[in-house]
Amino acid sequence: MPPLVPVSATVPDRPDAVVVDGIAMSRADLFGAATAMADRISGASAVAVRATASLGTVAATLAGLVAGVPVVPVPPDSGPLERRHILGDSGAALLLEPGGTGAWTADDLGLPVVPVDLTRRSAATFPEPGPGSVALTLYTSGTTGAPKGVLLSHAALAADLDALASAWAWTPDDVLVHGLPLFHVHGLVLGVLGALRTGSRLVHTGRPTPAAYAKARGSLYFGVPTVWSRVAEDPAAARELASARLLVSGSAPLPVPVFARLAELTGHRAVERYGMTETLITVSTRADGERRAGWVGTPVDGVATRLVGDDGTPVPHDGETVGELQVRGATLFDGYLNRPDATAESLTPDGWFRTGDVAVVAPDGWHRIVGRASTDLIKSGGYRVGAGEVEGALLAHPAVREAAVVGIPHADLGQEIVAFVVADGVTGPELTDFVARSLSVHKRPRRVLLREDLPRNAMGKVQKRRLTE
Repeated sequence: MPPLVPVSATVPDRPDAVVVDGIAMSRADLFGAATAMADRISGASAVAVRATASLGTVAATLAGLVAGVPVVPVPPDSGPLERRHILGDSGAALLLEPGGTGAWTADDLGLPVVPVDLTRRSAATFPEPGPGSVALTLYTSGTTGAPKGVLLSHAALAADLDALASAWAWTPDDVLVHGLPLFHVHGLVLGVLGALRTGSRLVHTGRPTPAAYAKARGSLYFGVPTVWSRVAEDPAAARELASARLLVSGSAPLPVPVFARLAELTGHRAVERYGMTETLITVSTRADGERRAGWVGTPVDGVATRLVGDDGTPVPHDGETVGELQVRGATLFDGYLNRPDATAESLTPDGWFRTGDVAVVAPDGWHRIVGRASTDLIKSGGYRVGAGEVEGALLAHPAVREAAVVGIPHADLGQEIVAFVVADGVTGPELTDFVARSLSVHKRPRRVLLREDLPRNAMGKVQKRRLTE
């Protein structure tokens, strides 16, 4: 298998080929620094990286890929308990420290700390890692217990990045801009390794502010719904993105009003896609295809999907019937580290991955993600209601800025539909009536609770478990 991130003589290099938070390097210098670090870590069982938004994180990750050593990105804001769990469970032999604010020490961690030195260079060569060897161990958010280590192979990463390059017409001529965290699939795999694999320039803005996105002058932009919502609220910055080729949104559904506002200000209907840490990106809209607000497109090359009901039987692709989404293909993980039980539970007897997400599929194969089966599929009064559909109806009200819908246990209905809303100048009953005018009456929220804000994680996803608690 060719290297995951090859040094290609056919891709012109430049001093600012990779820019992170205003600091630039050429591809040659970046690979030279990464290879020098690969010399130091070669043979390690695994290496952890304090994954700050920095060139040091990029070089450290690349060093592991070059040396064939699994890389374990650790959120730089992780608390002591989470940090100790990740470092202990992953078996990391040392920590690569990019430096800067909040640096950790060996005394804190109980394992050696190796500073990332971007000035060193090496021309050493290493054997190509086998396609099935582990490239990254990414830890889940741990919403249902301690975070689990997801094993992602070189082959899975390469297959997904090539499928997305095809879907998004991503080439070395692009300039990719984003400001996403470098310890998740979106920011690290797509947003760094994708640029290195395709040969496109990368501008990581440090923080994903509208002003930084506007200043970067990219052709391809990545963002989560929170980022795009803020861009849509800054018309001057949004209009600067009109010269881009593609705006891509992921990690959570993009609210329809934000989709429409972006289209109005930038002239671009955003590309939406769907994936998980365990599967990488499996479904996406295409650069040359239709864009439907609230829908994420069709499976990418090398991936198949299916919908099943509670009894495991197929669910019709009618655009209305909700079922659990299952996937299989070349992009799937190789299991959870040290958790054969969890790995077995995540797979069906015939080898499909249970995403735990519920979706509908239209007759033409387009997918709409309803949400997590545990929090977003609400069974109320004998009906199955997708929280995402109700959230979309609420967000269509001009006074509503944010909305999250959950099911709360109810003695008569089984679950009642409750909406948490951030809005101005509107009451809960008015919003309930508004939803009932656009959706079936049984889908209206029984209660609407107005809030100043909604709890979100680092990727902008609403933490619904905190709401239900």
